[in-house]
Amino acid sequence: MFLAASLLTQVLLASSIMGSPVEVRNSLITISLTRRLKFSNGTINLSQHDKARMAAFSDYNTRRQYIDIIPASNVYYGYDIAVNVGSPPTTYNLVIDTGSSITWLRNSAYMQTVTSVNTGHRVRETYSYDSDYDDGDGRRRGRRRRRGRRRRRGRRRRRGRRRRRRGGTIWKDTVTLGGWLTVITFPLTIAEIVKGIEEDEIGILGLGPRPLSLGALIDEPDRTIPTITDYLYDQGRIDQHIVGVFFQPTTTEADSLSGELSFGGPDKTRCIGNIVYTRVTTIPTASNYWGINQKITYGSMKILKTTAGIIDSGSTFLYIASDAFEQYQTATGGIHDEITGLLTITLTQYMALQNLNFHIEGQIFSLSRNAQIWPRHLNYELDKNADLNAIYLIVKDIGTKSGTGKDFNLGFIFLQRFYTVFDSSSSPGHVGFAKTSFTDITTHL
Repeated sequence: MFLAASLLTQVLLASSIMGSPVEVRNSLITISLTRRLKFSNGTINLSQHDKARMAAFSDYNTRRQYIDIIPASNVYYGYDIAVNVGSPPTTYNLVIDTGSSITWLRNSAYMQTVTSVNTGHRVRETYSYDSDYDDGDGRRRGRRRRRGRRRRRGRRRRRGRRRRRRGGTIWKDTVTLGGWLTVITFPLTIAEIVKGIEEDEIGILGLGPRPLSLGALIDEPDRTIPTITDYLYDQGRIDQHIVGVFFQPTTTEADSLSGELSFGGPDKTRCIGNIVYTRVTTIPTASNYWGINQKITYGSMKILKTTAGIIDSGSTFLYIASDAFEQYQTATGGIHDEITGLLTITLTQYMALQNLNFHIEGQIFSLSRNAQIWPRHLNYELDKNADLNAIYLIVKDIGTKSGTGKDFNLGFIFLQRFYTVFDSSSSPGHVGFAKTSFTDITTHL
């Protein structure tokens, strides 16, 4: 098998700025990350980005075939890391993505060198999307495309061949991470990504669960592809199949060193109180990803009964089922803003906001009123016509009623407030949450 443990001797991830700290202690590897803010056409593109991802999450269950998400949008609000590949090396900025389990690079950006080896192993076609697909409501252009497909049935076979070429090929290459640790024969999936991605956003670092890759390999569909955490564990670099993720709320417009990955265990210096663990849900579609069961209340009012959803760093906002969203909108008094696509509230309504509570394993993790709004100092990034003084809520409608197996999506905004642990040591895995020193800060108003 090309992905046997012997292929990888050591793995470490680097931040995307030079000289960033890398710390190894007691088999715990911590890596500082850089936050990036990249917008081009406002929050409608962010919403489209999230919408396409969630459609793919659902598609995984209905089509029952491998789908791996490739962010292909010129809008990005999150964290990335820099990885040097080849000899001489080329630096690639990769997006941190818990919704994918494979590390991808764009074919047109990948620079082959003397250390590059094509294994010949092919990965199935991926679900890829362009930020131009949706014109705002996700409906009109979709209908046009469906009609167009019906008119072009005679060319279906040819179109199928073109789609297959969008799949990936596994390459082995020398990868230098952390500025000092070199990995020989690290497996990378080199794939074509649709237009719309920024030049320096040419791939992803997949932190999703290993079973997500089941069916990915065309020649060995019954095998999964080991994750980076697997490589670290198999080579004795870490003692546990665990990765911890720490982000912090946006307090500045500039890129900044304000995040961290830890491999081998959680970095408890980032946590306040105990880490609360819950088992990965067994309810599809959430069970395919880092999915959990939880109940959501707004103040003392239950808006979503105990149900399944996912944790996804690649989504920007916080999504809840349509019936829960309707109750939330009514309770907050939020009004849908046509320009940004978000709910907007007045200052008086903001002061009256109650906590949005997530009930996990008998513990409550609350988003305060400040954590429920978009960073006000970044309103101008939402849209050129956005009201710079408006208060926008970050809770959105997932588009389906509860009971679908994907009743919430806790995106990047949620992860900024809580330390999150992804543990694949035992099946089906666990996800842990802990408060941080940034859980209740009030910098967004």
